[in-house]
Amino acid sequence: MVTEKDVRKALRKVKDPELDLDVVVLGLVYGVDITDGHVHVTMSLTTPMCPAAPQIVEQAKAEVEALEGVESAEIELTFEPRWTPDRIDPIIRSALGI
Repeated sequence: MVTEKDVRKALRKVKDPELDLDVVVLGLVYGVDITDGHVHVTMSLTTPMCPAAPQIVEQAKAEVEALEGVESAEIELTFEPRWTPDRIDPIIRSALGI
């Protein structure tokens, strides 16, 4: 059975092309719900006008659906609450100088 930890690990393969950091490290993954092999991920982007949005969402869906035990995946974008750099792990923020 797939776990939230498995899903988050898979999502670490999905990078924001501008920042070259994965969506988990950036704090863009707001929630993961798993019900009988169906995974629903709620995530955001660094900006609502992100030109790479379709690419990021498609890759996230593909990475989750590639996990053993996952029958389907849905990626829901939300901008509430709005993403800020404060959502990045403090150690990573420090390394980035923010």
